[in-house]
Amino acid sequence: MRRSVISIPSNIAEGRGRNSDKEFIRFLQIALGSIYELQTQLELAFELGYTNSIENLINLSIEIEKMLNSLITKKGGRNGF
Repeated sequence: MRRSVISIPSNIAEGRGRNSDKEFIRFLQIALGSIYELQTQLELAFELGYTNSIENLINLSIEIEKMLNSLITKKGGRNGF
């Protein structure tokens, strides 16, 4: 989970440092993949009994997911290049 969480802002920052929107979008999509990975790991932690509640963390991750999707769409990532 730590790697997934660290990967999200790291990929956003790396993508922002690139020279094109196309590359930025690619790194935003990688960050989005890390969000999905984190959500899966949270679900597994809950199912395996490592925690009693993940609702707040899932809700926060969904908000970040929405923000990333919005930014990807705004930069043109959903309609091609």
